[in-house]
Amino acid sequence: MPFLGQDWRSPGWRWVKTEDGWKRCEPFSPTPEDGSNQLNDISRTVILTGDDEEIYSTEDCEFAAKKRKKDHFRNNTDSQCFYREKWIYVHKESTRERHGYCTLGEAFNRLDFSSAIQDIRRFNYVVKLLQLIAKSQLTSLSGAAQKNYFNILDKIVRKVMEDQYNPRLIKDLLQDLSSTLCILIRGVGKSVLVGNINIWICRLETILLWQQQLKNLQMNKQVNNGLTLSDLPLHMLNNILYRFSDGWDIITLGQVTPTLYMLSEDRQLWKKLCQYHFAEKQFCRHLILSEKGHIDWKLMYFALQKYYPIKEQYGDTLHFCRHCSILFWKDYHLALLLKDTGHPCTASDPNTCLMPVSPQHFIDLFKF
Repeated sequence: MPFLGQDWRSPGWRWVKTEDGWKRCEPFSPTPEDGSNQLNDISRTVILTGDDEEIYSTEDCEFAAKKRKKDHFRNNTDSQCFYREKWIYVHKESTRERHGYCTLGEAFNRLDFSSAIQDIRRFNYVVKLLQLIAKSQLTSLSGAAQKNYFNILDKIVRKVMEDQYNPRLIKDLLQDLSSTLCILIRGVGKSVLVGNINIWICRLETILLWQQQLKNLQMNKQVNNGLTLSDLPLHMLNNILYRFSDGWDIITLGQVTPTLYMLSEDRQLWKKLCQYHFAEKQFCRHLILSEKGHIDWKLMYFALQKYYPIKEQYGDTLHFCRHCSILFWKDYHLALLLKDTGHPCTASDPNTCLMPVSPQHFIDLFKF
């Protein structure tokens, strides 16, 4: 049956049967009566007759209602434009059934990053993604995506100020973002900046304020009368240090107690860390020897880090289904209890089609 609407993909017009035959109906939103700029959800239905004036006035009312709704969301600074979807379809070309393609800004708007930062397993992943976007992809985002970007960044800073969780990671993000904004603002006219220049200057001032707040952040001393980290035996403390994949985390933990400092300076620990992140060919190019003639693995790690990327480790990431071309957050609790794959997959064995998506891979998915 053919569609009766203006677009063949739309669900069609609504029709009402009357004594004179079938009449077409069209809903529209009336003008809000209160002065609080809140949208009225009450809709009215007008039966369109053959009178041209009646049709014209109805179309004008519909246009006015759409314009009021657009102005409301444009003026409401507290409204957020992102969705809370668990998965999106990544299409890179137009087809007969689907026009256009999915962009980085659209994916950033639709995927639920706002809730992801509340999950400690996904927090570092989202922060790293924001950092990569700040370095190279900020100008490719749409105006709505840029607004969502700074809304999520604001939530991250608030979370760090409240929970004091991993402030070093946020400081690096804000430093890269402020450097990018300084270059873009100085080169205004040469680069693409969506929005007024005053908006970007205001955002830069907000970033500088966040940096100052994080600089003045004081770690609260935990008061606990139970078992503490220093009460654990040496072999357990050593196993904890060997679990770390970031050298800065080892150094930070070594500053807690003299015992942890002694364990954090172990040559074998830093050797294992270098072997985990780098290949042997990379060792030969940047050998650093100590005064005793031994390889200084600790200095080697930080020297190699300047030349080669380290392996990234995250508690949870986005996943991509090669069969369905769907990008989604995987809920492991539902996967274990209900055998839910996290997206409507049509493959016979969905687990064989899934692949974790690193932050860099997420950006590469939308490079056409």
